[in-house]
Amino acid sequence: MTAVEPRLNPPGDLEYAQALLDVLVDRQASDVVLLDLSQLTAFTDYFVIATVDNIRQARAIEDAVSNEAAKHGHKAKIEGAPEDGWILVDAGEGVFVHLFSLEARVFYDLEGLWHRAQEIVRVQ
Repeated sequence: MTAVEPRLNPPGDLEYAQALLDVLVDRQASDVVLLDLSQLTAFTDYFVIATVDNIRQARAIEDAVSNEAAKHGHKAKIEGAPEDGWILVDAGEGVFVHLFSLEARVFYDLEGLWHRAQEIVRVQ
């Protein structure tokens, strides 16, 4: 096991990550979790992971996350599509938002993969 290189930049903004989590909760995503990965990896500080019920909800949440990022001065970069079951949003500031269908969330199991991450918030 190798150690993570020391960070040149301070960890991303936790309040920003929590604001994005609030957007998901407000849009009725389910099983929303905020993970702190700042001590485990250099490529990001936080994951916000949520399950969406359908394509329409996924698109609405994707738009709402992009709007919230813009309010904080960031341009969200989006990968994937609702039809694929996984949308990844690089929201800037070291925060990635993952929107999954239930099946994709179980299959990819990011929480299991990053089991050493600190769970900051979970909203079921």
